[in-house]
Amino acid sequence: MVTVMVDEARRDQLRAVKLAALLGDRWSDADATPAPFALGAAATAGDVGWVLLEERHHTGLGPALAWALRAGVRRLHVLADEGTGTIARRAVAFAVPIDVWQVDGRTLLPAAAEPLPSTTAVPVEHERFIPLIVAGGATPVLEHGVLIGEVRGLEVCRVVTDIYTGVTRLEVGIGQHDREAFQMLHGDVPAAAALADVVATVAPHRQPGADPHPLNRLAREQALRARLIDEPALIGAQRIEAVAAPIARRNLKDPQPCVAEATFAGGIETLVISCGIDLDLVPFATDARLQSGRTTRLVLPRRDVVPAQEDIAAALREPTAIVPVD
Repeated sequence: MVTVMVDEARRDQLRAVKLAALLGDRWSDADATPAPFALGAAATAGDVGWVLLEERHHTGLGPALAWALRAGVRRLHVLADEGTGTIARRAVAFAVPIDVWQVDGRTLLPAAAEPLPSTTAVPVEHERFIPLIVAGGATPVLEHGVLIGEVRGLEVCRVVTDIYTGVTRLEVGIGQHDREAFQMLHGDVPAAAALADVVATVAPHRQPGADPHPLNRLAREQALRARLIDEPALIGAQRIEAVAAPIARRNLKDPQPCVAEATFAGGIETLVISCGIDLDLVPFATDARLQSGRTTRLVLPRRDVVPAQEDIAAALREPTAIVPVD
């Protein structure tokens, strides 16, 4: 334990030194005061703040804004060696001036905002597996060029094309490793029967109010979306449909907000749905608004709404409502 604390303290010192060196090279007249920041290092000089992102670059804007708003910063500089195109794209949605810098050794270059990733269509040969997914009891979902089957938001199968043989098949399992293990152990079981068995195992754990279980700790955002689709009146909507998120999910374990389209009496709006304390929820939602061009609401369990999120949402040029769900 002592060794870990010493290592962390040493890491923080090195990060602070790195930020100080970068500031000295570009803002030599800034009398900056170091400040703690969990994902890297930070410093302030009057109402100007600097954040060096050393971790979670693509999701670091929210935590950087939370720090800046708490510190009374009125102009924020975000420095990172990767993910700056995404950060710069999201930064323009905020009323607080945010300058994003690409770190290249000791050089800082203004970061250019990257456009949203282009939409990739699901191959036609993959779409023929949709009836099989439905027959197995799962819900087909087409996102970012991939066809998967879900049980209340949890992926239980995926259509893949073998890179060596070119054969397209439906793989059953929760995540890549589970699919590979299932294929090794049950490769001779017909896909529909195998999928039906997995669905029967997973479904009871994905119902609202189910006892805690590993199967309902994954994809909690998607589970909440499934509940909203079943009960749109929870947020005063008439109808809710799942839509693809602006950014493809990296993996099954790391949480990422999901997106839906809600029909209200006044028109259609975009929902960005999250679970847990996610300080990057608001910046992520700016991508969803950019994608849809519609008014956006943030939906999350009431227990997960924290003041920092509300402050970040209020800092948007077009403030976004946070809708808590019990």
